[in-house]
Amino acid sequence: MAGWPGPGEASPPPTIPVPSGRGGAQIIPRPLQALAGGPAPWADLPAGQRRPTLADVRVALTAAGPPSAAMRTAAAENVLAAAVLVALYERDGELFVLLTRRSWEMRRHSGEVSFPGGRRDPDDLDLWTTARREAHEEINLLPSSVEQIGELNHLDMVTGQSLIVPYVGALAGPPTTAANPNEVEAILSVAVSELLDPVIFREERWTFPWAANHPIYFFELVGDTVWGATADMLHQLLRLITGTGTGTGGPRPPA
Repeated sequence: MAGWPGPGEASPPPTIPVPSGRGGAQIIPRPLQALAGGPAPWADLPAGQRRPTLADVRVALTAAGPPSAAMRTAAAENVLAAAVLVALYERDGELFVLLTRRSWEMRRHSGEVSFPGGRRDPDDLDLWTTARREAHEEINLLPSSVEQIGELNHLDMVTGQSLIVPYVGALAGPPTTAANPNEVEAILSVAVSELLDPVIFREERWTFPWAANHPIYFFELVGDTVWGATADMLHQLLRLITGTGTGTGGPRPPA
């Protein structure tokens, strides 16, 4: 496709250098004409306002009101509905979020960082059930241990007739988890204050056949790069928490 690397060609480097010691082995299919985007929306906040609590998250989600629905609906014909769980907990006064690094043996999205989640099963009562069931299957998180405290904007996926509903859940404390080796290589507990460090956030602008100058977000962790739909959801959550806006949804890049 014009504007993208051809077969066997390497993708261009990041538009903004990745901080030393950060980033992972994830393959980023970057277009040839990717542009640097803006700074983190929360970059100008004092450090003290970049250390939210679970109570802050509850207030922010309540104030935000209902999430934006996807263009598709779970009840529509041929739509594949999926859900993910954004699980949050506190430890020693610090707020953490659970992420997973997918197994490198997976057929799709191998090695990528994502929230626990997946497609709805016919037996699932609803998509909230789906999110908790998938979290139990992937990281052995007990469904009964998760309190639903909100939803983020629903996402339409352009690589097929599918949508994702992100549920935000609260845990009473640090969970006991175990990775399912068939799906998950590692479970990542990431401090929200780390995600709010402006140094590790990057924005790029990509052009697709369906969208020009589309923002793509990156969080450069130690050993991992969070990007794509997961980074989009994190970006929205962090903007809600910090009061810097709700972020934008929209179509996702092909993956």
